[in-house]
Amino acid sequence: MAGTPPVAGSSAGAPAASRRTLTIGPHTVDTPVVLAPMAGITNMAFRLLCREFGALHSQDDGGLYVSEMVTSRALVEDHAESWRLVTMGERETPRSVQLYGVDPTTVRRAVEMLVERDRADHIDLNFGCPVPKVTRRGGGGILPWKTELFTRIVRGAVEAAGDVPVTVKTRMGIDEDHLTYRDAGLIAQEVGAASIALHGRTVVQHYSGQANWDAISDLKELVTDIPVLGNGDIWSAEDALRMVEQTGADGVVVGRGCQGRPWLFADLAAGFAGLPDRITPDLGHVCRTMRRHGELLVEFFEDEGRGMRDLRKHVAWYFKGYPVGGEMRHRLATVESLADLDAKLADLDWDAPYPGADAEGPRGRAGTPKKAHCPEGWMDSRELSDEHRARLHEAELDTSGG
Repeated sequence: MAGTPPVAGSSAGAPAASRRTLTIGPHTVDTPVVLAPMAGITNMAFRLLCREFGALHSQDDGGLYVSEMVTSRALVEDHAESWRLVTMGERETPRSVQLYGVDPTTVRRAVEMLVERDRADHIDLNFGCPVPKVTRRGGGGILPWKTELFTRIVRGAVEAAGDVPVTVKTRMGIDEDHLTYRDAGLIAQEVGAASIALHGRTVVQHYSGQANWDAISDLKELVTDIPVLGNGDIWSAEDALRMVEQTGADGVVVGRGCQGRPWLFADLAAGFAGLPDRITPDLGHVCRTMRRHGELLVEFFEDEGRGMRDLRKHVAWYFKGYPVGGEMRHRLATVESLADLDAKLADLDWDAPYPGADAEGPRGRAGTPKKAHCPEGWMDSRELSDEHRARLHEAELDTSGG
């Protein structure tokens, strides 16, 4: 799956910065950036595309690129599709896998299996999922409220991983009255996690509103022995540089900001290297990037039809702000083959210039604040009751978020 990404135009004007690196356990990457796991998005094809762009202004691939989240139970039960999701390409190094689980024993065994089968150089634990079908059973972003359970999961994973670094990703808490990030950061540091990433939103916020970068500053002041990464509202290289400057964070985690914009990783690598280069693609460059994405998806799925079906979800993101009408977007959202994709892209005006601000900014799911769906009585105590303990196994679902 090796290749060269389409290189678009660039623009100057970014603030100067000295080269920053990020060290996670034994791994040091040239750019302090992590691609956040996103369900159905960050498969091998998209990770490789982002790496290709990140390498344009970096000595390596410009950061860490984490797999889609897999559940610990699925790995322990040897589900073939889950093991396929954590299979990495030859170029993917370090190999970063995100794992989700709620049972300490199951998580420990999943980590052991990842290490035994040599499938990961870095394991990230997800404690940020706000999806109701997970949280209503005690998983995801509400789990750190139960401090003993959180401690057992992270400690067990660290012990089972041996020399493979284990990191933690979490949210501020359930809501403003039930914050957990300070305790989670101190626990992660104490039990040997290699870093902690904080999404500056609560579970109630989901992806709505504005991320609270002050919480990232607070965590950075509190947790001093391991890197602290910031997540939330990174839409450009300038956002990333500003977050690091304002919060003191050791790096950033980028999720929705790269949807339809894998070249963001070239911008990030340039920004953290102090370079003014920014990719400002005309429509032709967007089309070539989308075509490259399609090729990688076909190789990943080993099925042209399935690869094209997966590409469809990216259409609106790729063409945000560009003069691509609703009828053409619909046609592209029903693409069936690479030849079909070529024919439809050929009908676009490849000379259409970069639309500037209209192509930038928020994208993907946002929505509005939502009620936190927790097991009854969950927030009454930070201790895990027998009833809650008995229901936790139900939270081992194939879903993701953070």
